[in-house]
Amino acid sequence: MLGVLYESYVHPLTILSTLPSAGVGALLALMAFKTEFSIMALIGVILLIGIVKKNAIMMIDFALEAERGRGLEPLEAIREACLLRFRPIMMTTMAALLGAVPLAVGMGDGGELRQPLGIAIVGGLILSQVLTLYTTPVIYLYLDRFRLWALRVRHGGAMRMPGSSLQPGE
Repeated sequence: MLGVLYESYVHPLTILSTLPSAGVGALLALMAFKTEFSIMALIGVILLIGIVKKNAIMMIDFALEAERGRGLEPLEAIREACLLRFRPIMMTTMAALLGAVPLAVGMGDGGELRQPLGIAIVGGLILSQVLTLYTTPVIYLYLDRFRLWALRVRHGGAMRMPGSSLQPGE
C-alpha cells in the first residue's frame, strides 16, 4: 500500500525501518521490569507499531511533497521535514507515552493484567523516538541515493535524475 502511495518501492522501506526499534524497545522494557511477554504486551507492541509508523509517514510524506512539489533536493527536503514535523511527532508520542504511564504503573483492580501493555508502549516509544528521529533522515537519504543509482544503472548511466545533484558516474 505504501508503495502505491509514494509511487516507489524504496521509501516504504524507509518507513518500515523505524519498526524494529519500537519492538526492541518494548522487549527491553519488559525484560528490565521482569515482565513476561503476554497477549497484552503483544497488543502494546501492535499499538506501538502503528504510532511509530505514523510518525515516520508524517516525516517522509512531507519530505517527498517538498521534493516533488517545490523541487527541493533530498537533503533539503528531509531537513525541512524534520524541522517542521518534529513538534507534531513529539506531541503524538508524548500523548501516547503519558497515556500509557498509568497502565505501566498497574495500580487498581486488574492492574497486573494491563501492566505489560503499558510497559511495552512506554519502553517502545522511548527507544523508538530516540533512534528514529536520527535514523529516519539518514535512511531516507541513503535509500534515495540507492534509488537514483538503480535508475542510472537501468538507463545506462547516461542521464541526470531530476531533483538530484548527483552527476552520472558519481
